[in-house]
Amino acid sequence: MNKAQLVEAIADKVGGRQQATDAVDAVLDAIVRAVVAGDRVSVTGFGSFEKVNRPARYARNPQTGERVRVKKTSVPRFRAGQGFKDLVSGSKKLPKNDVAVKKAPKGSLTGAKPTVKKAAAKKAAAKKATAKKTTAKKTTAKKTTAAAKKTTAAAKKTTAKKTTAKKAAAKTTAAKKTTAKKTTAKKTAPAKKATAKKAPAKKSSARKTTAKKATARKK
Repeated sequence: MNKAQLVEAIADKVGGRQQATDAVDAVLDAIVRAVVAGDRVSVTGFGSFEKVNRPARYARNPQTGERVRVKKTSVPRFRAGQGFKDLVSGSKKLPKNDVAVKKAPKGSLTGAKPTVKKAAAKKAAAKKATAKKTTAKKTTAKKTTAAAKKTTAAAKKTTAKKTTAKKAAAKTTAAKKTTAKKTTAKKTAPAKKATAKKAPAKKSSARKTTAKKATARKK
């Protein structure tokens, strides 16, 4: 079937040949313009038209067998919908008095879009959850580090206080010992002086004894 035959096939349904021609031209023009612009045209149950970019590659000339480099290009692609495939394969029968492709059956290309969107939404949610977990771990690590720093600072302060208290106690003990030594020295010093004063008394007794001896001799 060519374009003219297509127009003839739908002429009775749209009200005439001219209206059918205009309708076919308008539909085809809209599809071509959308695909050239990079949009995907999807007709429920029928199929989809899209633009596909092909990278540069090497090919062989079928006549000479020579290897030829092919530049990158863009080509249109049509993918039949599941309803169209089912009708062609014979798994479904063509309706006699109704439109062949009317609704998109389950598993068609049109129904695949929400699935892709759902998958993308799930991936985004998973990324957000992972980001939240990572942030929570970082926050916990920061809190732990801060708590460790506070504990270390408190331990240092406590140690400094204990060291100061020990030094103060050592100074007090040293002062007490010094005071005790001075007191002992003071007590010992008068005793020595008293002993020194008593020593001349012995000399006086010796003199008296000598005097008595001398008197006895004279007699």
